[in-house]
Amino acid sequence: MSVDKMHEEKLENRGGSEQLEAGFVGEGNEKLARRIVFKMDVRLLPILALLFLCSFIDRTNVGNAKILGLEADIKINDHQYAIGLCVFYATYIASELPSNLVLKKMSPKIWLPLLTAVWGALTMCLGFVRNFASFVTVRALLGVAEGGLLPGMVLYLSHFYRRQELALRIGIFYTAASLSGAFGGLLARGLNAIGPAGGLEGWRWIFIVEGLLTVFIGLCSAIFLPNSIESSRFLSSTEKDFARHRLGEQSSDHERFEWSEVKRGIFNVQVWLSALAYFAILCGLYSFGLFLPTIINNLKFASDPNKAQLWTVIPYAVAAFFTVCVALLSDRLAMRGPVMLCTLPIAIIGYGVIANSTNPHVQYGMTFMMATGMYATVPCILSWNSNNSAGHYKRATTSALQLAIANCGGFVASFVYQKKEGPQFHKSHSIMLGLLCAAWVLIAANVFWVRKINHDKASGKHARWEGQGDDRDPSFKMVQ
Repeated sequence: MSVDKMHEEKLENRGGSEQLEAGFVGEGNEKLARRIVFKMDVRLLPILALLFLCSFIDRTNVGNAKILGLEADIKINDHQYAIGLCVFYATYIASELPSNLVLKKMSPKIWLPLLTAVWGALTMCLGFVRNFASFVTVRALLGVAEGGLLPGMVLYLSHFYRRQELALRIGIFYTAASLSGAFGGLLARGLNAIGPAGGLEGWRWIFIVEGLLTVFIGLCSAIFLPNSIESSRFLSSTEKDFARHRLGEQSSDHERFEWSEVKRGIFNVQVWLSALAYFAILCGLYSFGLFLPTIINNLKFASDPNKAQLWTVIPYAVAAFFTVCVALLSDRLAMRGPVMLCTLPIAIIGYGVIANSTNPHVQYGMTFMMATGMYATVPCILSWNSNNSAGHYKRATTSALQLAIANCGGFVASFVYQKKEGPQFHKSHSIMLGLLCAAWVLIAANVFWVRKINHDKASGKHARWEGQGDDRDPSFKMVQ
């Protein structure tokens, strides 16, 4: 068979073919593929991880500031603090889908760094709020700016890596989320020591300095981040051709926007099952990030809130390690759902024990299981919809819609861990336990749904879509 013929077959089966490297066979080309992936890893992932680290630190540093005097200094109560968190999540959710649809027109090289610089400036503004109104206003604007980053990064990576490579890459930059808890706690402790200085309390310096760093990182990322494979200066022309071919699809630069593709993304059973499961997981993740300092402070491991920040570091560090390990395993097995069905029970056990234990040492130990089980699940569920969507705008819609639904978990997280539930937070932990159990059931349902689609394709029920070139094509095998 000629190379041209093999290349034609590859184009017909783009996105779902099991022979993504048709026309490029041989040990030499396998080495070329490894070299290209390594180059992309080195040039893309550190930048995305750094942006996501800034995002999570700037999103959760309000939890650190809370136990260091934020509420008392701006004269707000626990309920008003929760409202501020909810307003952030409302604007965050509303901006996700529009941001993903704008991403291609604005280009990732401009859009992602711009979002980062804007939310960095808004984080600085949090250091100068004086009352409830200014607190809520800045949190609302912060949500608008941050909302487009994660769905944009998932969509962006899907145009560089093959489907079975995506979970590991998402896992690598998502470890920044767990590391942000460790790094954020240490950074908050150090920055709080600046104040009072310049007439500003210590917690205000947390926002000011972290905001400045975010603006700087955002501007620098615009220099190094490529728009696509075609514009990647670190790849030669031969490497660019091979990188496009190994994806099994041509560049989407000239793909026309059609509302039918958006509609296909919205009315997709897989999206809703995985999004609702992710919603339940994010209820736990957000509440964990926002209230872990409060929980640990109530355990009385430290003599003051400032020292309590240090105890928040270790659970996040452990979770970061296992997140990468699970993402690597998921890619090796080319499975998402079954892997999550094994990782979520770790967090479920953690919440089950901490909800019923009064021993501070046992409770602290359970925070390790809670963090590990939830964070290790996220790369799989984030990559699942992208794996099973073909076509830029369909993929953009499913990625953003999943995150928009899931981030509603921020509303739940904002109100579950209230002061009146402390210091044991039995009811709060029990609510999270129930949500994680629901997530497990939804993931299991999605696994069976994906298997049904693959079975229907194998039995010829999708024959009318043959040659369509998207995820409806019988040759496009869904990832479980």
